[in-house]
This record gives sequence, C-alpha cells and structure tokens, in this order.
Amino acid sequence: MGGAYNILIGGEAGQGLVTVGYLLTKSLVGSGYRVVVTQDYQSRIRGGHNTFFIRVSTDEIAAPQEVVDLLVALNAETVDLHREQLSSRGLVVADEAFGLADDLCLKVPYKELSSRRGANIVALGVASSLLGLNEELVALTTETHFGKKDEKLAEENRRALRQAFEWCEGQPSRAEKLPSVENAPRRLMMNGNEAIVLGALSAGLRFFSFYPMTPSTSIGQGLAAVAEQMGLIVEQGEDEIAVINMALGASFAGAPSMVATSGGGFALMVEGVSLAGMTETPVVIVVGQRPAPATGLPTRTEQGDLEFVLHAGHGEFPRAIFAPGAVEECFHLTRKALDLAQRYQGPMFLLTDQFLADSYRAIEPFDLDEFPPVTVAPEVGAVVEPYRRHSFTDSGISPRLLPGMSKHLVATDSDEHTEDGHITEDHAVRNRMVQKRLKKLDGIRQEVIAPGWIGDENPELLLVTWGSSKGAVQEAAGVLRSEGHRVATLHFSQVWPLVAEQFLPALESAGEVVCVEGNASGQFARLIRRETGFVVKKKVLRYDGLPFTPEYILRELGRA
Repeated sequence: MGGAYNILIGGEAGQGLVTVGYLLTKSLVGSGYRVVVTQDYQSRIRGGHNTFFIRVSTDEIAAPQEVVDLLVALNAETVDLHREQLSSRGLVVADEAFGLADDLCLKVPYKELSSRRGANIVALGVASSLLGLNEELVALTTETHFGKKDEKLAEENRRALRQAFEWCEGQPSRAEKLPSVENAPRRLMMNGNEAIVLGALSAGLRFFSFYPMTPSTSIGQGLAAVAEQMGLIVEQGEDEIAVINMALGASFAGAPSMVATSGGGFALMVEGVSLAGMTETPVVIVVGQRPAPATGLPTRTEQGDLEFVLHAGHGEFPRAIFAPGAVEECFHLTRKALDLAQRYQGPMFLLTDQFLADSYRAIEPFDLDEFPPVTVAPEVGAVVEPYRRHSFTDSGISPRLLPGMSKHLVATDSDEHTEDGHITEDHAVRNRMVQKRLKKLDGIRQEVIAPGWIGDENPELLLVTWGSSKGAVQEAAGVLRSEGHRVATLHFSQVWPLVAEQFLPALESAGEVVCVEGNASGQFARLIRRETGFVVKKKVLRYDGLPFTPEYILRELGRA
C-alpha cells in the first residue's frame, strides 16, 4: 500500500470543505496524479463532522486508506477526531486561532492572509504549496470552477491563493512534496454518478425521471444540466411511484428511459418494475445503496440491497443486475444495461452505492465515437402481419413497434394478455406467456459478463467480491502476495444472472474462499450457494456505513 499520500480535509457542513477538496483533487489530476476520493458527510445542511479524503499517487490506486499524512483541519474538532490516524510523516494544517499546542501542527494565520470569505482558498493554497503543486495550475483550476463573471471575487481568490503560497515559502519544510510527474497525462476527474450520466448519454438516453434521494440525486442533476443540449427530458416526479411510471410511459412511446433512486425510493417503485416485466417495456433502474432499513444512515454506504433488487416485483420475469466496481465500469455498465433493456424488452438494474457515487478518480478519457447509441425498435417493414406486440417466438423476444409510428396497432396490458396484447384468462395462453417471458433469460445468460480474476492460479486464498469493494480487495490481495502468499481475487461486476461455469472451477480449486461484501448477512455468498451449491465458509463483512479499506480487510483476515 506504499507509494501513496493521504490528505484529509475535515470540518463542519457549511464550511466549504467539499469545495476545497474538489479544487485540490482537480489540481492533482491536472498535475498528472491518480486519486481516490472518499467523502464522508452527515445528513444535515450545517454542522456535524464531515470529511473529504484524497488518496493520491503517481501509481495506479483503487481504494481509500485509513492513515493520514496531511490533515487540513477547518475546525479544532477535526484535529481531535483524526489525530490518531496521523502517519509518522503526518502534518496538521490548522488556523493559528485554534490555539493548538502541537509540534505536528502548521499554524496558519488565516486572518492575515485573507478575508473570512477567502479562508477556503487560503486552505487550498497552503495544501497545494505543501504538496508541491504549481500555483498557476491551481489558480486556473479555481477560476474555471468559479467562473469569471464576478471579477472582484476572482481577484480576491487569486490574491488569497498568492498570499497562501508566499506564506508557505517562508515556513520550514514540514511536509513531503509529491514526486513530480513528467509530461502529465491528460485524464478526466470523474465520480461514479458522473460516469453513469456520461454512459447514459452516450447510449442515447432520452428520458430520465427521479425523485431526489441520496446518493443518486446528482445523476438527475447532471442530466438536467445538459438536457436541452442533448435533446433529453428530465422530470422530477412527486414521488417514486410517479417516477417509474413516467419512465415506462416514455419508454413505451420509444424513448430510451432510466430512473435513479436508493433503497427507500426503490421500495415504492417495485409495482412499476413488475409492470415493466409484464408489458415487456425497457427501463433501466439505478439503485444507489445506502445503509437501511428505513432511512438508516442516509449519507453513508453499504451493499445491502442485492437480494431486494434481485427479487423486487411480484411474479416471475427476467432481469439483469450490474454492480460496477470502478468509475469506468459505471460508464460501460450503464450502456450495457440500456442496451439489454432495449433488446430484451424489460427492466435492467445498476447497483451502485454512496462510496462509488461520490468517489472521484482520475480516468482516461472515453472515445465516445466508439460507443453508438442503442437501437430502439426494428424497421416496420420487417414485421410480420398481422402485428402482435407479444407474439410467441423461439427467443422470447417479440417484435416491438412504437405506437403511432406506423399503421399497426400497438397494444399491451398489465393483466395477462394474448399475443396481440389484449386481456385473457385462458390458462394455456398464460402458461405460454410466462414461458415466453422467461425464455429471454436464456439470451441474457449468453451475454453475462464473466467475473474478473487477478492473481495466482490455484491460490491458497481467494477473495470473492462484487461492486464497489473491488479496489480494496485487490489492494489487500496485493499486500498478501508481496508477503509471499498465493492469493487471487474474483470480482463480479454482474451479479445476476450467475453462470456457474464462469467461476465455479475457480472456487473449487482455491485453498480457502472468503467473500468480502458490505452487508451483515453475506448476501452474495448466499446467492452463490443457492445457484451453485458451493458454500463460502468465511466472510469479511462491513455494515457500519464506511467503505472497505485494504487495512480493514487484512485485519478481518487476521493478516494485519
């Protein structure tokens, strides 16, 4: 886990610590570094202890750590809460007005360097200078973020930044500067929700509805910001029941559609999910997991909704569930979900969580020319007459036309229906329709993404995980391999359907299999047993609202 530097910015909600963290992270990415950001915040507008944790390195990194090398404290409480996390090279940056008597503390005269409004820019400047960042790059990043409409504010920010850098130059060297990056590569700074937005737009999303619910809200905000430019409708509904039904209506009319919510909101959508299954209407549902039941810890992270999403909706109908483990996967799997929804005509799911939703990373730019939009419906001329919306086929996929776009009548029903979409209570037709819908799962299974394997063949220890726990698990495995152990990881970015042939031999050939997941009952381990009969005897579980770290996993394995 060496080769990285950890910066924690702490304070109360309302102090602007996210702005400081965002600008510092942006400057680090612009300087060529890789980053992993963890945001920890309480469910309140002002007050409460919040942190913005940046792990930075010249090497590839994929998970947060627990140790702190640079603690930027916007209030005295931050020092008290995080002092014990300081590394041997740790340094605290705090206002001299706090009166801290600590040799590890760099006391900054905020009042001398700027007005109260510019205090955050001073903090940014001090941290940037200590890390060895270029002042002009940090200034440009700041100006780009705030814009230049308010010339007075821009000049005030520039002055505060300059004074912070000058003040640091006159102080004894107290922090380790980051190693410089020659010919800094061009990378994007993006979090999981932003990648979902970009993936959806690249796939041709045309309708998005949502009701604000942490941690999925920023997906709707991101799409709304470009809706006019991209020819997209974004609608905030009065509740999640309206949201899912709006999306189904738009999809039935031919607009690729998506919704985003969290567990509590998804609970209200479940009847609509079943409606999508019965009417064979494409829709993608993003579920940003957070600790539950009920409101739980609304601003923290967990992987507790797998079984809920897998079984949501009364009755039996096919679905696929994707669980990205990195920001790049958020982009690609959103596209995959939208594509499958259109081709298999039903609900598809993307399971993310607060940690991944808010975690900024430095990623390579996507070549969007390589990613065409999804296909919505076949050419009208290819349809056999008389047209039947739910006609029986070998694949289970019926030809789909859009209402009002041809001479053909497009009819469906939430009741069981005949091939032409009209209500029926014929038992033989019922049997055939259920079989027809479930037949689509055979096609979906043929396209399942195989779990990713990293490490030694026939390992003494195999760590199995899914979703956002990926990075921490892989880094923990790397530590164990560096100590001479034969260790491998198996990460699932698609958690349903499970195709045993893709992974069962790997489980059976490992000395010990441990499932690492962010819930209290080992839901994925239970799913593996149900689908394959393989029993995962040991689990590393976390459900305190915090993301996995390599240190946590090693402690739980007794290897720390």
